[in-house]
Amino acid sequence: MSDIFENDIDNQTEDLSVLEDEDGDSEVDGDTIVYPDVLYKTRLEYSNEGIYASLPQNIKELNAGEYVIIPTRYGKDLALVLGKSEHPVGLRKSDIVVVSRKATEEDLARYNEYRAKEDEAFAVFKEKAASHNLDMKLVAVHFLLEELKALFFFSSDNRVDFRELVKDLVSVFKMRIELRQIGVRDESRITGGLGVCGRPFCCNSINDRLPPVSIKMAKEQNLSLNSVKISGQCGRLLCCLSYEYNWYAEARRSLPNEGQHIHYSDTNFRITDVNPLTKMVKMLGEDGRLLEINASRFFKENGRWKIN
Repeated sequence: MSDIFENDIDNQTEDLSVLEDEDGDSEVDGDTIVYPDVLYKTRLEYSNEGIYASLPQNIKELNAGEYVIIPTRYGKDLALVLGKSEHPVGLRKSDIVVVSRKATEEDLARYNEYRAKEDEAFAVFKEKAASHNLDMKLVAVHFLLEELKALFFFSSDNRVDFRELVKDLVSVFKMRIELRQIGVRDESRITGGLGVCGRPFCCNSINDRLPPVSIKMAKEQNLSLNSVKISGQCGRLLCCLSYEYNWYAEARRSLPNEGQHIHYSDTNFRITDVNPLTKMVKMLGEDGRLLEINASRFFKENGRWKIN
């Protein structure tokens, strides 16, 4: 167990499975997908959702900070270009869209006009939901740029029958209305905030396409299995567990595991702590000695770990 948490007491009665994500469709095309020669990462500003996009023949290049029109799951919309994606990993073919066109000054003006209407729609939604006694927390409102459609993203602990609410909203806005119930991770990605580390949420500022986070990832990183320590403000396991998991898993392949026994200096030792970050390994000997040895001195011979 790492020094940071060595004084913590694990609550063995906690059901930590409630913090885990549901298993998503993690299957990807892997090496079989041929990525476009030029691939860009874009972002929908209203939801902080990242979308990978390739270029049509009539567009040769994009610059970071430009705006483009791309197809989304809800319809064509405005997206901010973040830059080229040099080494895409774990994408499906369906994750890549083709840029429709560059945004014009008229598009940007209309987008800003809609942003003002979204603030008004936020208040209208809360008023209508309250009149129907619906337990809904509105997270975001967005008007699509190229379609007469308004999207309302909300969270709730229960399933909500919002059919009458939709009718009220249609009568007010005179356009198609879509209500989307989102999970706690999506809510954190949209609203943003600071994590326990003092930095912006990973899902909001780094990557919104992380694999499902599991308790196994916390164990691999030698963290205390205490829900207070390993869960974020959303109440689920910290995104960084997934973001950093591959590094820890790779680092541990060249290190012995805790609990293994090694004969060294004429004494039998048991490995008590392995720190992949510092590359130091602690061992407790039968003679009471506690040694801390650099991991570079460990090597495997005939399936057994030894120290040179």
